[in-house]
Amino acid sequence: MLAGGSQAVRKLKRAQILLAADAGMSDDDIATSVGVGHSTVYRTRRRFVEGNLTAALSEEPRAGAERKLTDKQEALLVATACSSPPAGRARWTLELLADEMVRLTSHESLSRETVRRRLAENDLKPWRRRMWCVPKVDAEYVARMEDVLDLYAEPSDPRQPVVCFDESPVQLIGETRSPIPAKPGQIERYDYEYRRNGTANLFVLIDMNRPWRKVKVTEHRAATDFAECMRELVDVHYPKADRIRVVLDNLSTHTAGALYQAFLADQARRLLRRLEFHHTPKHASWLNMVEIEIGVLVRQCLDRRIDSYDHLVKETAAWEKRRNAERARIKWMFTTEQARAKLGRAYPKVPVGAAKKQRVKTSVSMY
Repeated sequence: MLAGGSQAVRKLKRAQILLAADAGMSDDDIATSVGVGHSTVYRTRRRFVEGNLTAALSEEPRAGAERKLTDKQEALLVATACSSPPAGRARWTLELLADEMVRLTSHESLSRETVRRRLAENDLKPWRRRMWCVPKVDAEYVARMEDVLDLYAEPSDPRQPVVCFDESPVQLIGETRSPIPAKPGQIERYDYEYRRNGTANLFVLIDMNRPWRKVKVTEHRAATDFAECMRELVDVHYPKADRIRVVLDNLSTHTAGALYQAFLADQARRLLRRLEFHHTPKHASWLNMVEIEIGVLVRQCLDRRIDSYDHLVKETAAWEKRRNAERARIKWMFTTEQARAKLGRAYPKVPVGAAKKQRVKTSVSMY
């Protein structure tokens, strides 16, 4: 067996143990030379003496330890983990759950590993939380969602571009002490203290049909700032477009009235004739393609301390230039058909009698 052929490693080690024992080696020497524990040497020799060679080389059946929690107790553990934590605690921990199970059952003690394994079997991690917005899917939600999705599905038209727009606040944070640069064997280090230098605002625009985006840095996010951004979109970025279709959220400043606050009525009306606003549903900003682009901007450029307004302008301009040069685009794949398939049960239900045909009276003579 040891001379050649493929065998399980454990079986080969048992064979080496038996040959070494036959040669008169002690258990300590066998364990050292073969690389196993003393209990393995003892069990192998015992199975050979009490049984035979086959029994010594084979694997003993492993029944495993009996589960400490019964089915009802496991159900109780799951229910407890899904309930509110005790007063004064923010969330359940393995230790808290183990203590609670000792209080609720007849067990005198329960290890955190037992609790962890039972929770893992049920795919539960009660110490984790995720912030999420659960929208109310009503008729207005569906109408706005399908309007945006149909807009994304339309073929590209240079005369009527589709531009996704949103804004994002940025904190200007400076260093109190100079960071220590990285070197071989040591990562970059920076002080935990920082200096707050105010805030700034980013207006981000992206054309869904071509690899173009624009990041505009402003000191404020008022209605007049939004209006000025729309003016630049019309007069600077798309001067030859007949109509610019803008996808944006429901912020109070994202309205046609903002242009009348910033410009004279004639100029505001001129701009609005070339703008067409498509608002996403409330609590559904994920439908705005620019949200993906803002996520890329945060990861690639803003995930650090930027101390001043001028520095922010410089860095975002460099990121914008590189991103446009790379001709990066977002591939949107969610369609109206997929929305109806996945969210069909949440769609508003039409009353049964509403779909029936109504008889129309007419005064035309019958011949």
